[in-house]
Amino acid sequence: MNDNQKYQALVDKDISYEGTFIAAIKTTGIFCRPTCTARKPKKENVEFFQNTKEAILKGYRPCKVCNPLENLSETPDYIKKLLCEINSNPAKKFKDWDLTQRGIEPSKIRRWFLKNHGITFHSYQRMNRINSAFQKIQNGESVTSVAIDSGFESLSGFTDSFKSIFGVSPSNSKEKRVINITRLETPLGTMFAGAVEEGVCLFEFSDRKMLETELKTLAKKLNANILHSDNKHFDNLKKEVEEYFEGKRKIFTLPLITIGTPFQQAVWKELQNIPYGATRSYKEQATAINLPSAVRAVANANGMNKISIIIPCHRVIGADGTLTGYGGGLSRKKWLLDLEKRNK
Repeated sequence: MNDNQKYQALVDKDISYEGTFIAAIKTTGIFCRPTCTARKPKKENVEFFQNTKEAILKGYRPCKVCNPLENLSETPDYIKKLLCEINSNPAKKFKDWDLTQRGIEPSKIRRWFLKNHGITFHSYQRMNRINSAFQKIQNGESVTSVAIDSGFESLSGFTDSFKSIFGVSPSNSKEKRVINITRLETPLGTMFAGAVEEGVCLFEFSDRKMLETELKTLAKKLNANILHSDNKHFDNLKKEVEEYFEGKRKIFTLPLITIGTPFQQAVWKELQNIPYGATRSYKEQATAINLPSAVRAVANANGMNKISIIIPCHRVIGADGTLTGYGGGLSRKKWLLDLEKRNK
């Protein structure tokens, strides 16, 4: 990227450039992230840095509007604390009065959950309780005891809530699965992760246009409901992703669940054979699966990959060495390739 492209991204507040550069304003002495909503300076009053450290060393201070020292859309500490309590005890119910007693404005939490999860805080709590109940029923516990343990006052109320989410009664839910969804903050912006009992089935940038379609496909193919809740694979996922972005991890060990046609499965499997820090053309990838003429089909299959970074479709480039086709945006693709090149 040249300075003209960076400046245009700054003016457009383009989230796809998040994490790729820092803009420092000479006239005010502050530095901002690409998506800062503050009034934009003239181009000649901006200089660009690769990261916040470079800007600080040049004497700039962080912007109070966009908070460039924090990850984009970082979950506030008070919400993290509530989520921790809910996850450790799904039967716990936070009502507006409880939040007010803690000095938390209920409407503020409601807006945050609607913005980041598309549901209210109270809906999140209800879904989390139902998800926990579903897992207990799957493990053989009785419907009545699960309803009581989950904090429901009546069996009929529990059954109605259960059916509204899963579409079946608790006693008929053995064949239904759950895809747990969570948010992870990364240097390139917020990502959504999805997992089932067997492994991780989704890892995507939150602003990817295909995300909603991917979620619907997974729900249909896995005969599952999607719930914002915890999963046993999320801790390892977060750990390995953090190590990757720190340049300390080159191979992921997470169990993966890939949903696609046999051809797509072959393409995604071959993607995982591309070494860390290396690149391959679409033609070379097609040849590797013994279908040298299927270049376009291979490119399309790469685009259908639902597990970004871990299944490294960012390592596939054009035959002439140019960066082409990446669901997270070409700036992120370059950032990932540069990261791996530095730490190869």
